Amino acid sequence: MEGLSQADFQNTSVLEIGSGVGHFHMSLLEAGAATATGIDLAPKMIAEAEDWSSQRGLEGRITYHQGDFMEILPIIDPADVTVMDKVVCCYPDADGLIHRSLEKTRRVYALTYPRDRRLVRLGVALAALLMRLIGSSFRPYAHSPAVIEKWITAQGFHKRYEKTTFVWLSQVYVKND
Repeated sequence: MEGLSQADFQNTSVLEIGSGVGHFHMSLLEAGAATATGIDLAPKMIAEAEDWSSQRGLEGRITYHQGDFMEILPIIDPADVTVMDKVVCCYPDADGLIHRSLEKTRRVYALTYPRDRRLVRLGVALAALLMRLIGSSFRPYAHSPAVIEKWITAQGFHKRYEKTTFVWLSQVYVKND
C-alpha cells in the first residue's frame, strides 16, 4: 500500500492476479481505486472474496474470475494498476506471467516476490522438496529479481518504490509517459 500510494492509484482500475480472499484489492478500493478484478485459482478463495466484498459494500465494483491467469488471459481486460502479491514465486513460468500481466497494465505494476538471497533460495528449494515428498503438485520458485526487473523496465516502466524484508522484495513500477 505504501508503494502504491506513492504511485497514485486514485480512481483507477485494479487487476489483482492471485487475489486470494481479496484483501489487497478491497483495501485499494476503500482507499480510492474505482474498480477491481480479482483472479485466483481456488474456487473457495473466490467465494470467500465475493462474500467479504459484499460485507464491505464493494460487490458492485469488483469482478472475479476463477482460473489460471495465463489460461483466461483473453477474457481479462487491461487495468490501470496490476498487483501480484506473492504470486511470481508460485508460478513456474515467470517470464510468461510477467510479460502477459504487463500487457494488461496501463500505468502501475506492483509485485512482491522472494529476494535473491542464499537462505531464501535454500528455503524455497527445501519447500519444493517437501511438496514433492508429500505428493503435492504445488512448487514454490525463486526467480531472479534482476531478470524480472529487466523484463519490467524493458516494457517502459521505471521503479518508483522498493522495500525488502528478510524474505520478500516489494516493488512498484510506473509506466514512462
